Amino acid sequence: MFEDRTKPRTEIKDLGEFGLIDYITGDIELTQESSEYGVGDDAAVINPSGKRILVSTDMLMEGVHFDLTYSPLKHLGYKAAVVNFSDIAAMNAVPTQITVSIALSNRFSLEAVEEFYVGLKLACKAYNVDIVGGDTTSSKAGLAISITVIGLIDEQDIVYRNGAKEGDLICVSGDLGAAYAGLLILEREKSVFSANPEMQPELEGSDYVLERQLKPEARVDIIKILKDSGIKPNAMMDVSDGLASEVKHICKQSKLGAAIYEDKLPIDQKTWDAARAFNMDPTMFALNGGDDYELLFTVPQSDFEKLKDIPEVSIIGYTTDKESGINLITKNNVSTPLEAQGWDGFDIKVNKENND
Repeated sequence: MFEDRTKPRTEIKDLGEFGLIDYITGDIELTQESSEYGVGDDAAVINPSGKRILVSTDMLMEGVHFDLTYSPLKHLGYKAAVVNFSDIAAMNAVPTQITVSIALSNRFSLEAVEEFYVGLKLACKAYNVDIVGGDTTSSKAGLAISITVIGLIDEQDIVYRNGAKEGDLICVSGDLGAAYAGLLILEREKSVFSANPEMQPELEGSDYVLERQLKPEARVDIIKILKDSGIKPNAMMDVSDGLASEVKHICKQSKLGAAIYEDKLPIDQKTWDAARAFNMDPTMFALNGGDDYELLFTVPQSDFEKLKDIPEVSIIGYTTDKESGINLITKNNVSTPLEAQGWDGFDIKVNKENND
């Protein structure tokens, strides 16, 4: 569950809003040169030093984006930060600052909030990101989290979704579908627990896919690898809603079609094993699972020699003219329209763990 009931409980109302803010931000130290002033005044002060400022916001709602039955608050804090970092990486930049706002019901003690912030601060330390502000308030229904992330970048380095060119190679970092495999396992064990609270969860051997769901990482490392290799993508975005959905976004924005090869999709063996255990197709996991937070990008074919020896990047297809459509080339070499069944923020039946 979301709180260890064996530990003493401190009611948040005993501190009040400002006491809570002081408690959770008292140990924050600014490390970014661009962070001139952080928590403690009416607004943070950020000096971009001639760079462009990138800003993105995500809202995570309990019961829609996360389930506290199996999402530890420490992991949730880490993930809430990282999914925002991923949005900045998707623009070919690295995150520098965040603001964090939370709304809490009286179910949550001070210790529960502290656990959330432990994870949040761990993520910020790992990615060298400063917490420069935010807000806290009460909620009548569960936990709501809103994070705004800021990144700095030189104008000529920004990569948008709409820059793909016909004939570009379509690439993706890491592997796909593991987060969805982890979600299915967690949902299965939740159902078992609901039916019989005495049953122990069967999680052995699922560490990799569970971590990809509960504690994902933003691929800011890929930004550096590409830059060091002399590669600037023409278009890029992160894979939060499922690969098929993201390919369609890039194609729509760039007014292009695409051909994606099923046998080129990077799927980890543990994801394959999980899919087979559920009698499901691993390809579906990769195309529509979501929550992977890998980077999808296109590059000119002239960059092939630079790309082919980067182990963290897979070439999965190429862009075509718009009239050719967006197609999946199956393992049997059959071309079929690529179907996207990923996350819709207003249809929580699809996959409540994903977010954009």
